[in-house]
Amino acid sequence: MPDAPERSLLPRLPLDDLISELHVRLESALSTRDRVHSLLEAVLSIGSDLDLATVLRRLTEAAAHLVDARYAGLGVLAEDGRFAEFIPVGLESGEADGVDRFPHGLGILAAPASERRPLRMRDLRGHPGFRGFPPGHPQMTSFLGVPIQVRGEVFGNLYLTEKREGGEFDEDDEAIVTALATAAGVAIENARLYEETRRRERWLAASTEVTTRLLSGDDTDEVLGYLARQAREMSGADIAVVLLPAPGGGALIAEIADGPVAEEILKTPVDMRDTRCGWVYANGEAEMVPDLRHAQCPMLTHRGFGPGLLVPLGTPEHTRGVLLLGKEGKRSPFNDDTRRMIDAFSGQAAVALELAEARRDAERLVVLEDRDRIAKDLHDVVIQRLFASAMTLMSTLRLIRDPEATERVQSTIDDLDETIREIRSTVFALQTPAAPAETSLRGRILAAAEGAARTLGCQPGVSLEGPIDASVPEEIGEQLLAVLGEALSNVARHARASEVHVSVHAADDRLVLQVDDDGCGIPESGRRSGLRNLAERAAALGGDFATGSRPSGGTALRWSVPLCAAEDPPAGDR
Repeated sequence: MPDAPERSLLPRLPLDDLISELHVRLESALSTRDRVHSLLEAVLSIGSDLDLATVLRRLTEAAAHLVDARYAGLGVLAEDGRFAEFIPVGLESGEADGVDRFPHGLGILAAPASERRPLRMRDLRGHPGFRGFPPGHPQMTSFLGVPIQVRGEVFGNLYLTEKREGGEFDEDDEAIVTALATAAGVAIENARLYEETRRRERWLAASTEVTTRLLSGDDTDEVLGYLARQAREMSGADIAVVLLPAPGGGALIAEIADGPVAEEILKTPVDMRDTRCGWVYANGEAEMVPDLRHAQCPMLTHRGFGPGLLVPLGTPEHTRGVLLLGKEGKRSPFNDDTRRMIDAFSGQAAVALELAEARRDAERLVVLEDRDRIAKDLHDVVIQRLFASAMTLMSTLRLIRDPEATERVQSTIDDLDETIREIRSTVFALQTPAAPAETSLRGRILAAAEGAARTLGCQPGVSLEGPIDASVPEEIGEQLLAVLGEALSNVARHARASEVHVSVHAADDRLVLQVDDDGCGIPESGRRSGLRNLAERAAALGGDFATGSRPSGGTALRWSVPLCAAEDPPAGDR
């Protein structure tokens, strides 16, 4: 009997073991069930959005939560195998700011993609491809890397490090992250297709808008501003600059800019020699720049911009300018898809610019034809009628006996002659091919007279007769402008005149400049170096120069040269 209790206790020992083992298995099953539920929730969360950036961020955060990792990262691969983008998770704001640079996708980080299988290590520092941590990067030990594949193509790598409580990643962690990466591939592909579709829609809309604006006659600068704004928004850039060639060549000028520092960038020149902007302009090929601080772009070098994209405006045979896009220093570089899209967009805009220029040329041709018709009508009809009226009045003079009436008729005949000369000058101006006012000789003469008005104290009258733009050689025109400037300067300094009149006449193979004023005249004594210079200029061109007093008071200056190129210009102008 005393042995009975001891015998009753023996069967309980195996039962306790069985219960304990069952409890462990139940906990494992519950843990597995919870992780499966978490995995399913993560997959649903990832697939519920079509924005690619949101999908990638959610995927990285979900992976860190599923395996209880402190840090996670997702590297998106570019065509060269490096990271086009890196998404870190787990870094505090202070830690992220302290990191000098994020990974490029080399060494141990390239292993999952190159081997196309997961890589799990107790200590990542033991891997032969480990290259150390960049300055400011937190120290990490345990490591799990899994490739993300989309339709057989490696899209990127998912990394988990520093399992909490000092453990290491196990087979279950590897399996669940691999399953998450596989499921996420579908969501990533959908997001990429959706993003590509939206980008193409926006690109087509922007291209259509650019073409419509240019062909409807909108200002080219406004259209280029719209081009820069759309390119910046579509590419995710922080700054967009349109560089156009300087009039003299040799440099590109920032004519259009869109972004936070646009006003500070405008009108900044970039030398075409030994710069990436100049190379793109000369070769007509787009180029991605890893760091704009080393691309000789003075407008951006010291402003903290890093990744850049340079796109030519036009074809390699006829490049009109360069579109420069830049991102702030720590942002991911532009990818090949963006480069191709912006390149196509810029090409479309360049075609629209060509069409707009052709339209403006056609409109200019219509204006020139209209000017030619008006000139012919003035010459063949109006001048002939005025000439006939003058001849009739001249023949009538013999019949008039009253001296006062004779004087009035003669005055009318003189007025008709002056009107005929002015109309002929207008005819010459209409028949001369249109040129910008600042480059035509007529325009430069008028500008010189206008510019002298402040120092003269009065607005000089200007009379231009004959085919000045068509018949005066460039060298003689330059000499004429120099003489005019010196003559008006002399009047301003010495004459004290209240009226000044400038007359330029080109006819009979001769160019004549006459400057009259009502001032105090030329003193008998005094320096005459300015007048001597004018005489030397005339003599060098085979002409003559003279000054004298007007009957009504003041000074008359006459500078006359033949209308042929000078053989030996004055020494002062060589």
